Amino acid sequence: MHLKEFCRIINMLKPRLIPSLLIYKNGLIKTENFKVKDSKYVGDPLNAVRIFNEKNADEIIISDVTPSVEKTEPNYDLISKIAEECRMPMCYAGGIKKLEQIEKIISLGVEKVGLCSICINDPELISKAAKRVGSQSIVAIMDVKKNGLMGNYKVFIENGKKSTNYTPLKFLEKFQDLGAGEIIINNINNDGKMNGYDFNLLDSIYKFSRIPLTILGGAGCYEDIKKTFNRYGIIGAAAGSFFVFKGKYKAVLIQYPTKEEKDVLYPYNIKKN
Repeated sequence: MHLKEFCRIINMLKPRLIPSLLIYKNGLIKTENFKVKDSKYVGDPLNAVRIFNEKNADEIIISDVTPSVEKTEPNYDLISKIAEECRMPMCYAGGIKKLEQIEKIISLGVEKVGLCSICINDPELISKAAKRVGSQSIVAIMDVKKNGLMGNYKVFIENGKKSTNYTPLKFLEKFQDLGAGEIIINNINNDGKMNGYDFNLLDSIYKFSRIPLTILGGAGCYEDIKKTFNRYGIIGAAAGSFFVFKGKYKAVLIQYPTKEEKDVLYPYNIKKN
């Protein structure tokens, strides 16, 4: 068994602390509320992956918005370089629309492929991909935004620009039934804000999930991570800004907790998902 595959299986049995890196035109950026044009450049993605290797990160999420913004194919050369460098399980997302693209990305050494807009536009692709490469390699990403007037949540596509008829619960139930092996819940309202995860959103779907969940959007301190693990047990807590910014002025500094710090974050009595 490949070392990264072994790590992936082990990680599914405990809470996971996951850096989420966003790429645009081969550079590492950070956004607020999905606004790519107002993003901040924070460095080279390959260098960031090397640092997270050294810090023994549980997993990593790599999202490239270039294909969807520029209407291009995924950058297979960059994906290959990142996968070759990466020593932890990796999920790649960005511009994937076809089964052949999924197979090619998996063949480059990527463990998991994240699908977002295509879930809504071609939901049967989830089933086809799960049968071809295995459910464990297929991640359905729900980008969620809260309606300010009604107070309810809707799933959005096209980098948060287009609303769908899916609620988070409807999305979860449909795509776990179609064969997704994991769901990432990405909160657009909280993106880059570092003001804590939205537990109301996660509470509304957590008990209905039969597959691993990862929450993304809002983590600003270790206490946010600890609260999440204590509340939900076996879950993925992903973060972008928290792992690349330091201090109130958001100086660029890649960070990740030591083993000793992570042990403090993990709950003693792990709940079952």
